[in-house]
Amino acid sequence: MKRPVRRTDAQEPEPPATSPAPGPAPASRVEARGERAVSIGGNVHAPVMTGDGALAVSLPPDVLRPPAQIPAPPGLDTLSGRPGLFVGRTEELDRLDEALATPGGAVVQAVHGLGGIGKSTLAAHWAATRAHGCYPARWVTADTPAGVQQGLTDLAGALQPALTGTLPSEALAEWALQWLASHTGWLLILDNVNDPADIAPLLDRTHAHGRFLITSRLATAWHHIPTVVRLDVLAAADALDLLTRTATHTAPGRNMDGAEDLCAELGQLPLAIEQAAAYLAQNPLTTPRAYLTLLDQHPAAMYRTGAVGVTAPQRTIARIWHVTLDRIATLHPQAAGLLRLLAWYAPDQIPATLLDGGPADPPTLNTALGVLTAYSMITPDPATHTLSVHRLVQALARTPDPDDPHRTPALTAQAREQATDCLYTALPAHWTDPTTRPTGRTLLPHIDALAEHTTQDTDTHTTALLLNQTAHFLVGEGLPARAFSHLQRALSDMVRVLGDDDPDTLTTRNNLAHAYWSAGDLGRAIPLFEQTLTDTVRVLGEDHPDTLASRNSLACAYQSAGDLGRAIPLCEQTLTDMVRVLGEDAPDTLTTRNNLAHAYWSAGDLGRAIPLFEQTLEERLRVLGEDHPDTLTTRDSLAGAFRSAGDLGRAIPLCEQTLTDTVRVLGEDHPSTLTTRNNLAGAYKAAGDLGRAIPLFEQTLEERLRVLGEDHPETLATRSDLAAAYYSAGDLGRAIPLFEQTLTDTVRVLGEDHPSTLTTRNNLAHAYESAGDLGRAIPLFEQTLTDTVRVLGEDHPSTLTFRNSLADVYESAGDLGRAIPLYEQTLEERLRVLGEDHPDTLTTRNNLAYAYHAAGDLDRAIPLYEQTLEERLRVLGEDHPDTLITRNNLAGAYESAGDLGRAIPLFEQNLTDTVRVLDEDHPLTRSVRRAHADALAKRAGEGPKCM
Repeated sequence: MKRPVRRTDAQEPEPPATSPAPGPAPASRVEARGERAVSIGGNVHAPVMTGDGALAVSLPPDVLRPPAQIPAPPGLDTLSGRPGLFVGRTEELDRLDEALATPGGAVVQAVHGLGGIGKSTLAAHWAATRAHGCYPARWVTADTPAGVQQGLTDLAGALQPALTGTLPSEALAEWALQWLASHTGWLLILDNVNDPADIAPLLDRTHAHGRFLITSRLATAWHHIPTVVRLDVLAAADALDLLTRTATHTAPGRNMDGAEDLCAELGQLPLAIEQAAAYLAQNPLTTPRAYLTLLDQHPAAMYRTGAVGVTAPQRTIARIWHVTLDRIATLHPQAAGLLRLLAWYAPDQIPATLLDGGPADPPTLNTALGVLTAYSMITPDPATHTLSVHRLVQALARTPDPDDPHRTPALTAQAREQATDCLYTALPAHWTDPTTRPTGRTLLPHIDALAEHTTQDTDTHTTALLLNQTAHFLVGEGLPARAFSHLQRALSDMVRVLGDDDPDTLTTRNNLAHAYWSAGDLGRAIPLFEQTLTDTVRVLGEDHPDTLASRNSLACAYQSAGDLGRAIPLCEQTLTDMVRVLGEDAPDTLTTRNNLAHAYWSAGDLGRAIPLFEQTLEERLRVLGEDHPDTLTTRDSLAGAFRSAGDLGRAIPLCEQTLTDTVRVLGEDHPSTLTTRNNLAGAYKAAGDLGRAIPLFEQTLEERLRVLGEDHPETLATRSDLAAAYYSAGDLGRAIPLFEQTLTDTVRVLGEDHPSTLTTRNNLAHAYESAGDLGRAIPLFEQTLTDTVRVLGEDHPSTLTFRNSLADVYESAGDLGRAIPLYEQTLEERLRVLGEDHPDTLTTRNNLAYAYHAAGDLDRAIPLYEQTLEERLRVLGEDHPDTLITRNNLAGAYESAGDLGRAIPLFEQNLTDTVRVLDEDHPLTRSVRRAHADALAKRAGEGPKCM
């Protein structure tokens, strides 16, 4: 047991009679009396042992003054020398100024953040450069209780050097505490505090007299401290400045290609940037781009490698976080495993609910999250119930290193599989429920990150299922191109793990074909659909639901390719089989019936399409209810069929009601709502009501930009529709730039050969034609037709439409020698492919008659007009706008032939009907009124009037 330190009461020797001669003092007799007395002779101050073994210390009188009487001599500051280069952090430095420079009173402030974020650097820079007015300013490495005690011991020794080596460290620390408690104006920087309990006695006894600046990785232990600064990563510009200045200080002209990308990859973490910059400075032939390659190919080595003689081994990223993980694993072993799991996701907005399906039970999970939060390894956001992890923490945590017990290959592989399982468990059972779409959007960044951070050779069956389901979601969101890589990888995984003929493999193959089809890549979609159907029939049989679904998909692809000769019979047979196998009311049966109605509609067979849409709507109302998304889809399709039939009196009210119901059921921002709104705008446009069509297209475009983004295919479609509405309104000043912008974006997003790209190019050519710019219109029409034939084939409906458009522009240019043969060819092909009653066939017949008329060949023009009018009356009805156009053209042909007796009554009838159907101000109404007036003027001998 240690004895109290005390001064001895030894007797002083009697002084000599004479002054001593120079040299050593003569020996004197020393005598001590008493049981435990000690007598020390001469000027000796040191610990001694008494006869019974007790410790006694002899000290000079001035050393024994109370600490309160000891002033602070010059030269007591001990600040960290880090760093020589400091960038950014102006706001944080100002906050330290504001708090720590407040006159009077106690100030305690904590700076917390991730290891390597620059907490110590900030504290050292502030203390060395800002006018805080504190003396002495002492740096204490406070990561352990021993470190705190050592800092106090050093302070005591600096104030009273004679105490060093005389008093034990506990006594020196106590002496320093007394000194701090009795003086003001000092500053202690307590660096890297791991446990608030380690510094609690120091704060409790001295905080009223001086100032403390605490740095710590702990984020949640400072609620009792008035001012807490959370230190984040550097701003991008500051990170680049730090990297560039450090790497180039010895070689100012060196190649810094990839510097910005390297800073981003390192997540703007100061320590990581310093480590990389030191490496670059030492290796002048290595560019930042090359360092990125090293980091990608050899991550474990690069995380623990700095510059020789510059980067201390304990100051590398790997070592800094190894120490933190040691502490975390000691407190809660499951927390380290949870961090490894989170490392496979995107760094931001990780849903906390993802972890509900993980390996930890709720109490264990909550405790683990708390520990990771406390050590700044994760940042929770209560408002969104999400977590974020620094990207470099993730990169290190998922990089296997046999020499690191926290990152062994077995542990990182286990975490990867757990991360995959959590994502797959969080997926909805299916995507048809609109309420699941937000979940998909939330999970997508993390699924993409998992796919990016893993290699295919480590994929499991669960990985393949996850990627397949994710791709299904992407296709539903109108992003099939993004689905390709996931589906291709999933298919390869399925074949490797399960074999070619497993049902999951066949389903994934069908889904990949569906993605190609959705992207307009029919050249890859149709063969893959055909192969999948053949294999599914062989493996599962003709009547298996998957076989029927595969057959339905192939029929849809044939329809998209314009191959209605194969699409319609296949869809009809599939519907018959589905009714037999699944029943009339099965959802897949109803879907196939809806698809067959669409096929009839595409063929222009509105006589079968409309009744089938009506039947499907009735059955979906009965089976699914009026508010089911599929019911709303069929109602919208029926409205579109009515519009194609020219029955705008039924089309517009039905579309309006569908929009109202869709908003109520799915919400304003649901993709189906936006589709129906776009269709309603199209119905208004078809009715010539551009006053309602254009604002509605503009609203839809604004909402699709906000909800889906500027590059979503549906957004591009609405932009094209709006440009077409401007075109119809004669506003070419807005139509042409919008068409041009849309074409540029569509090429970039969907590719040169996508059907939407070809359609937009054709529309732009029409706008050039209307603007009289035939020099740009004709080459664009010709190139579009050539590309469409190559991509879609000679008989695709779009090919026939674009051929008709090219004939139109030849006619506009007065080149009837090319226009008429091309119209004749198009009519022949439309009769063969679409049939004589298809609306597009009737359009080409009308246009050919118009070309004959323009060529003065009234003997062929008038009979053809009469035939076209008769067929449009039968197929479309007397009130369809196309019927009114043909009647107007026929009246004009009669007028050109001098037969005003038939022309004027026909003009009058047409004007009455046009006003009734389209209203007074519709462009067609104005055109008919002008033609009627010209005919009347001609009969009166006045000549045509200018309108």
